[in-house]
Amino acid sequence: MDRFHYLLVLGACLLVTLPLEVFGAGVYRQARRAAAAILPIAAVFVVWDLIAIFADVWGYNPRFVTGIGFPGVPIEELLFFIVIPLCGLFTYNAVDTILTYLKRRLRARSAQSS
Repeated sequence: MDRFHYLLVLGACLLVTLPLEVFGAGVYRQARRAAAAILPIAAVFVVWDLIAIFADVWGYNPRFVTGIGFPGVPIEELLFFIVIPLCGLFTYNAVDTILTYLKRRLRARSAQSS
């Protein structure tokens, strides 16, 4: 079971933030924009990981990863670079939508009371 902990944490992150998709324009409904925001940065970090792994700066304990992935970089680490930014986009989109809605309501109330 230890080898699935990393995947379980990533799944939990998605599960917790997925309901935020209902707020605003939605991240999944703008898949190209989400990919354009996430993939270039993910590529940079994958290269960074590869350099650090081959330089023996860090590594991954085989006990805690599935063993699937590129040489030296487990699939869990690759998914991390997609899942965590995606969760950040869900959160940012939801907070922005809610704050914009609240600002509009406050302005409408101010206009009515004037």
